[in-house]
Amino acid sequence: MTEDKKIVDKIINGIREKKGKNIVVADLTSLSEAPCSYFIICEGDSSMHVNTIALSIKDYVREQIKIKPFATDGFENCQWIALDYGQIIVHVFQPAIRAFYDIEHLWEDARMTQLEDMI
Repeated sequence: MTEDKKIVDKIINGIREKKGKNIVVADLTSLSEAPCSYFIICEGDSSMHVNTIALSIKDYVREQIKIKPFATDGFENCQWIALDYGQIIVHVFQPAIRAFYDIEHLWEDARMTQLEDMI
């Protein structure tokens, strides 16, 4: 398994740990203009839930494979938190903000994988 795919798997586990919803993995590796290799997009029900998911991702990835994000943004209002893992960028949204920015549509040429929500 490549390093990026291992990180993607751990990020997904961190999202699922706190019941993040509507997880989409956008594989951007075939797009020459892409800013990274993968976007992982998910959502939480409230600002508290978005914050909890983002913190879970940071903690889970650090504990499991000893990797920290290069940068984070959005913890101030927790409507959209981005975590930058280099070739992988994670977006944790509140539903209305996700719908407004519609990142999946912006990168619709990428291979999108919708994951089932955990109950």
